[in-house]
Parts: sequence; structure tokens; C-alpha cells
Amino acid sequence: MKMKSPRHLIVIFGDQLNREAAAFDNFDSTQDAVWMAEVDDESKHVWSHKQRIAIFLSGMRHFRDALLSEDIRVEYTQLDDGKESDKLSNRLGIDLRALSPEKVIVTQPGEWRVLQALKKVCCDEEVPLEVRDDRHFYTNAKDFEEYAKGRKSLRMEFFYRELRKRFDVLMEYGKPTGGDWNYDKENRGSFGKGGPEGPNNGPGFKPDVLTREVLDLVNERFADHPGSLDSFAWPVTPEEAQKALSNFIHNRLAVFGKYQDAMWTDEPWLYHSLISTSLNLKLLDPRDAVAAAEKAYKDGHAPLAAVEGFIRQILGWREYVRGIYWMHMPEYIDRNAMDAQEPLPDFYWTGDTDLECLKQSVGQTLEHGYAHHIQRLMVTGLYALLLGVDPKMLHEWYLAVYVDAVEWAELPNTLGMSQYADSGLMASKPYIATGNYINKMSNYCKNCPKNPMEKTGENACPFTTLYWDYLIRHQVALKSNHRMGLQLRNLDRLNEGDRSGITKAANEIRSVSACRTPSKT
Repeated sequence: MKMKSPRHLIVIFGDQLNREAAAFDNFDSTQDAVWMAEVDDESKHVWSHKQRIAIFLSGMRHFRDALLSEDIRVEYTQLDDGKESDKLSNRLGIDLRALSPEKVIVTQPGEWRVLQALKKVCCDEEVPLEVRDDRHFYTNAKDFEEYAKGRKSLRMEFFYRELRKRFDVLMEYGKPTGGDWNYDKENRGSFGKGGPEGPNNGPGFKPDVLTREVLDLVNERFADHPGSLDSFAWPVTPEEAQKALSNFIHNRLAVFGKYQDAMWTDEPWLYHSLISTSLNLKLLDPRDAVAAAEKAYKDGHAPLAAVEGFIRQILGWREYVRGIYWMHMPEYIDRNAMDAQEPLPDFYWTGDTDLECLKQSVGQTLEHGYAHHIQRLMVTGLYALLLGVDPKMLHEWYLAVYVDAVEWAELPNTLGMSQYADSGLMASKPYIATGNYINKMSNYCKNCPKNPMEKTGENACPFTTLYWDYLIRHQVALKSNHRMGLQLRNLDRLNEGDRSGITKAANEIRSVSACRTPSKT
């Protein structure tokens, strides 16, 4: 017989699908219950891609059923069960009044917004709230604040080295394996004329009955949202996440490093791991991914440069961006150091552009809810940075369209790394380049009507035009940045006629781009 009022109500959000989470410590199935809810607002506060909605809902429902199989009481609200489901806080408030638990327990959420809403509803309902550290990560917010204390500047590389030593990852007798901390110089290869070798068909997980029900629901309830569900094949259970990791380690890790920055026409997946969704929904423990990669090196199945590059993304960047997020929220989201005010071009929502690199990157994003990191940083992100798009608008787009997007990870990478909107907190310089960078790292330019070597004129590549315009507009602000010295010296070689021509051409690009973003209602 079910109890009416649980002792502890364990709140689980859609990116916390981890049975080993701290919220379950001392859980007693005879006294406690789990609370989960699907609500419209979590798909609409940013205009979410259908695949992003689907992976969260399917993951949640599979996690619910796994808990039920353990005879754990789960108070679960589905979008299609007729209950009021507009916002998480409203749904939780209703259930707190009905269930009257002695305490609410939660693992720290991945969004500042969600944490504040949770605190408020528990306060309003006069129910004690206990927030526990998220053991999924190697570090917590206090660790990062302690590391940052007293430092004039923060850089991921040095934080990463500290974590390598602390957790004994790729270390030998107190020194980094191979003698160097970072092998990034070996991980910047591009494909030859023949392109990538061997097919990669993507995640490859056939939707089961439960997932197909979710796909039908999303297609019906969120019909006007961007993207397609036709190719949905993401892992939605811990078992599938482990298979995805194993597939990468055995089939792609060896060449991942060399080609991690490369791009190719109609090849969305290439040699990337495709496990970020599993990590960010907590279906996969990052320690498992790091250990598997390190073992592959020790067993001779993958070179050190590839393994170190992969581990740096998890033990380095992933931990670092989370530390930045929690140390600087809530003000971080409004940072706009370069005073960028342009609207986001509407082709980010439609893929309707003649520029091949953007057509490829945005097109696969709309089709799969996925683009790899260099497409995000040096194609969609670079164009927005050079154009001068309001960084908050770009943040909302990234959060909406990518299946692996959770705010703690996405926001610092977008505002800081991609858009240089945080005055160099995340990156020591703006990641700017002409269209020639894309030409070197892909075959996109061969199928594009624009020439990456031309600054102005009918055939000029907008990336190249806007690159020089960015330097002109921000020359004074960037003058004190020693890493921008070479680029600014090249700018000084341009005469006034060149400068005025670039400014005029850039303004024409902006006038065409300043279109109304599609309605998100």
C-alpha cells in the first residue's frame, strides 16, 4: 500500500538521470519518493529543437521505469496525462501541497534559473530544501572558487593540469605521460582531397516503443518547433550510453585527435565521440569515459595525442566551464563586452543561406540537433561574432537547437569562448579568422559562390569582409591584448580606401542579415 506523505521527496530533473546521484544517498523506498515532471516551459523558454525535447523526455521516461522496476515510488507528470504542466515550479508547488513531504532533496541543478525557482517554491510551501553536490563531476563549485581565489587571471589549461595531478590521469611518477601536458598541435589536421575515410553513421540507436511514443508526442505537441525527428537515434539509457562510449573508443578514438577540427560536406559525425548527450543527461559517468580512453592508450589502441585531446575536453573544459558558470551567475548571462547588438539572422532557424559552410553546419543542426565543436566555434559562432550579434540571442539559439545543450556547459562556451563577451574570462583573445580558416579545414569553400581570399567585391566571402571589419571596429579595445598584435599590425597595413570599402561592405551584409527571427510561439 502506497504511503500518502513521503518522508523525503527526491526531485530529479531531466539532466540528472543518474541512480548514483547524491540525492539518492540514504534513500529508503519504504519512506521516500521520487518526483519528476515533464512541463511545457522547459521546451519553450528557449524555442527548443524537436530532438532536444525528445531526448530529455525519452531519457526521463526510461529512468522513471528503471526506478519503478526497483519498487521505488515515483510521482511523475507526463505532458500528455492531462495534469497542469506549464512550469516546473508550478507543478512542484501543486504536488508539495498534495504530498506534504517532510523535506525536498535535490542534486544541484544544472541551471541557475531552475535552482532559484526550486528554492522559491519550497520557501513558499514552507518545505525544507536540501541541495546536495553533484558527484557526477570531478569537482564542485567550492573547489573552483578555491582554485580561482587570488588569481589575476584564469585559464583552463592550468586548471586542467591541476586536475590531472589530483586525479592521477595520464600521469607517470608525478609528470605528464609523454612529457607534455598538451598535444593540441598534433590535433589540427585537415582531410586530403578524398575526404574522411570510412563511414560514420551517427549514434545509431533504434528508438524503442517508449521512445517512439515520445517522438509522436513531440511531433504533435511541438509541431512548430525547429528541426526534424526523422533521424533520432540518440542513446537514452545508461546501457546505450556505455555502448556509445565503447563504439567511439574502439572505432574512432585513434583518429579523433588528428581530425577533431576538420569539417567535410555532408559528413556531420566524422570521428567525434557523440557522447556529450549521455554525459550531460548523466547517463554516462565522465570517469568511465576518461578511464576507457586512458586504457586505450596504455593498450596501444590509440595515440597519446588523441587520448589527451579527448580527456582534456572532459577533465579540462567540462569541469572548467561549470566552475565559471556557477562562480559568475546570474550576471554572467548579460555580459556583452564588445557591445554587440545585431539580431540573429533568420537563416540560423531555417538553414536558407548561400554560404556553404553555414548551410552545412546549420542544416545538419536542424536535421540532427548536432554539430561538432569546430562547426559551433568557427562557423556558426564565428559568423555571429564577426557580424556583431547580441551574444544573449546566440546563447538562446545554441541552448535551443543542440541535443547536448544544458546551460552550465553551453553558456560559458557561447558567451565566453565563442563570442568573447566576458572580457576574456574564458578565452585570452577573440576566436576570429577569415574565411580562409574554413577553407583550410574543410571542403566547404569549393562548393560556395564566395571566395575566402577576397575582402570586398561581389565574390568576397562575408567571413573575410566581417573579419577585417571586426578589427576596424574594435581596434582600440583590442590594442592592449598582446595576442592580437599580429592581426592588428596587419590591419595597420590597410589604407583608408581599403578600410572604408570594408566598412561599407560589412554594413551591406548586416542590412541583409537583419531579418526578423521566426516566431517562437
